[in-house]
Amino acid sequence: FCIIPFFSLFLDHLAMADGYMSDEEEITTIASPPVVDKYKSAATVANAALAHVASLCQPGASVVAICQAGDEFIANETTKVFSKKKFLRGVAFPTCISVNNTACNFSPLAGDDVIIAEGDVVKIDLGAHFDGYASQVGHTIVATANPQEPIVGKKADVICAAHFAGECALRLCRPGNKASDVTKAIKDVSEVFQCNPIAGFHSFQVGRYEVEGEKSIPNAVDEDDKKTEDFTFEENEVYVIDILMSTGEGTVKPGETKTTVYRKTDQMYQLKLNASRYVIGEVNKRFNKFPFTLRALDPKKGRLGIVECLKNNLVEDYPVVYEREGEIVAQFKFTVLLLPNSIQKLNAYNLPYVQSQYNITDPALTSILSMSLKRTSNAKKKKKNKKKQAAAESMDTTA
Repeated sequence: FCIIPFFSLFLDHLAMADGYMSDEEEITTIASPPVVDKYKSAATVANAALAHVASLCQPGASVVAICQAGDEFIANETTKVFSKKKFLRGVAFPTCISVNNTACNFSPLAGDDVIIAEGDVVKIDLGAHFDGYASQVGHTIVATANPQEPIVGKKADVICAAHFAGECALRLCRPGNKASDVTKAIKDVSEVFQCNPIAGFHSFQVGRYEVEGEKSIPNAVDEDDKKTEDFTFEENEVYVIDILMSTGEGTVKPGETKTTVYRKTDQMYQLKLNASRYVIGEVNKRFNKFPFTLRALDPKKGRLGIVECLKNNLVEDYPVVYEREGEIVAQFKFTVLLLPNSIQKLNAYNLPYVQSQYNITDPALTSILSMSLKRTSNAKKKKKNKKKQAAAESMDTTA
């Protein structure tokens, strides 16, 4: 009789049901060094993909071709790291190229192509992941055949506004600070450069296969937003800081452009169409809960199947949104690790050559920008306080 093995399996079953498998429970926060390694490896791929895509954003280039090249680059490069591991890897956010007053999420299909023109302000947005740990990055460049010539005027102003707002946000994302401090700094920087942060967008806490966590930082103050609660940053959290600035009023609306980027939800529904089941099957297999583009699916099945999926809330869409014609939108987006001893920005790329007519002179903002990204961990602070307390008690005893 195999009594002991059977009883052991029975206990394991109970342990899993009660959720107390402490010895084998996987740590999914950046308190685990292997998790940090996966985030950093994803950032290495994302940064390389950004550089590759930026090199393709030249006057006369096809946006469809660039987006396809960006996704292919990420897919190829992620096979070269952790090659012996069998976990999911690849695109964590499909390559989007949004030009001028197009704010975000433009990743067109072949029939809706756009050709980049000289002087276009181009926003690149993409992401890569290993085992669900993703690094997302967004960057703004100016497509020009004369990169040695400085960009001036409102293009320069809005790029500077987005960049410096991002740098302030980075330094304020430290344990103990409030999310509202970040939103206020974004607004303060925008006023310096006579721009406006785009309303309705947020920077999110992220996790494994999670691109929009419970904690979020509004890009702009919204008095009517009753859902977003202020919060305090904590150690071992990960955020994707996403700054969007406009030379206009900071209000965007969907246009007539077809949505091509979607993300799977937790909703359950018995799909009726084979094409719909194909879509969900491919998404589960290849993307899990990360955003994907219809371009990655069979053209006919993808376009047909996504309709039923969207209608029954199995996926949510990322619509292409626009500022008013003639205005310019700039974006900077990066992944941040709130480690015990530092705030680590995982993404960076060369800034375009711009010369704004405005400068940051506000002491409050210059103070934020001068903050170090190194910090003392909470554990070290507690240890230091204990030593001080012990020393004080010793002096009292001596006296």
